[in-house]
Amino acid sequence: MYVFIVLQYGLNGGASSMMVVTASDAFNAILLAIILGVLGTWLYLLTYTIRSYKYAPRLYDGNGSVIEEPRVDIIVPARNEERFIARCLDSLLKQRYSRFRIIAVDDSSTDGTARIMEEFAGRDSRVLFIHAGEKPDGWVGKNWACYQAYLRSDAELLLFTDADSVHDEMLLPLAVKRLLKDGLDALTLVPRLECIDTWTKATLPLLLVFLHSRYSPLRVNSNKHDTGYFFGSYYIIRREVYEAVGTHKGVRNEIIEDGALGARVKKQGFRMRMFLADDLFSAVWARDLNTLINGLSRLIVPIYHVSKAKAFGVFLITFFLFLYPFLLASYSLLQPLSLNLDLGTSLAVTSMATCITIAVTSLIHSIKGLGINPLYAFASPLGSLLIPLGFLVGIRKSRHGVVWRGRSYTHSIYRADGFKI
Repeated sequence: MYVFIVLQYGLNGGASSMMVVTASDAFNAILLAIILGVLGTWLYLLTYTIRSYKYAPRLYDGNGSVIEEPRVDIIVPARNEERFIARCLDSLLKQRYSRFRIIAVDDSSTDGTARIMEEFAGRDSRVLFIHAGEKPDGWVGKNWACYQAYLRSDAELLLFTDADSVHDEMLLPLAVKRLLKDGLDALTLVPRLECIDTWTKATLPLLLVFLHSRYSPLRVNSNKHDTGYFFGSYYIIRREVYEAVGTHKGVRNEIIEDGALGARVKKQGFRMRMFLADDLFSAVWARDLNTLINGLSRLIVPIYHVSKAKAFGVFLITFFLFLYPFLLASYSLLQPLSLNLDLGTSLAVTSMATCITIAVTSLIHSIKGLGINPLYAFASPLGSLLIPLGFLVGIRKSRHGVVWRGRSYTHSIYRADGFKI
């Protein structure tokens, strides 16, 4: 073992004492410096989370009546969604709004999705069922389906929503009212994300940290930030604005097309706002461990195809932000007593304080954002492992393409259009 001898000098310049610093202590000092930075970051994220829940605007303002009802075409693309599509269409048909039509688009499903959608169209004239057909090269399937629906639409407002979402009957009138009242060109809503399986319940509370920091309504709605973002589960956009930003054709090869469209709307100076509406509708983010990892992998793909170094940097950030504190806490508790007791104690205390801060942040998101059992906050170590793991899998898969919704996508040219994590 290497030993460093450090002399401490008194006021008269003479050596007054000697301290032995081992290589292990030097290594621990580096670990301590890193965890102090991570702890500071988590304290900021915790503060911003509390601020976001407290000050982010909500859609409902106590009055759902709409004086003016412009026509709305509700576009619902679906691929292999037989488990969720019926409840989605049921909830949409119950909207307390008189002038709307649902364009249900089958994106080459291999299950019973198309049959269910066609049955709804046969029972209710407000539902138009179409087959998107085989997507051309260079298109992501969902983007092609949305574009085909747009070509069949004629309403002045277009609402894009996901097939796994469930809507309160007052959601559409409230959203249209807010759009008109605030003079907006586009509006997007934050749903309550449904957690079906244990893996998602352990991971999603931590993943919401990105939502309530990078993609908080406080940032999207601020003119001081250039962050523009749509939640694919619900965004309304004026037809002329949708066409001005290039429609889905302009983001045809984007895996995260909602983020890319939102970025375009904000960048081109149109008025857009984001509102919390977790009390009015919900959507499913992942269904099991496989779809959870695929969903996480999808987040890193746009970054990788713009900059491999940046993608690896994002992975490192998630590693140190999520997994490192738990690894360091275990390491510090299992280490033999160091000659430098102050350093060893600081390492253990700081790493444990960081883990507690992570758990508290997870607890807040579990209760406020997801409505799940707060005990899942104790599963933070599992979620902290899965997030960087999902990103690492995404980087690995991006070299050969990414699988999404049963299709494999490769991109020789990838346009991020300002979308960033």
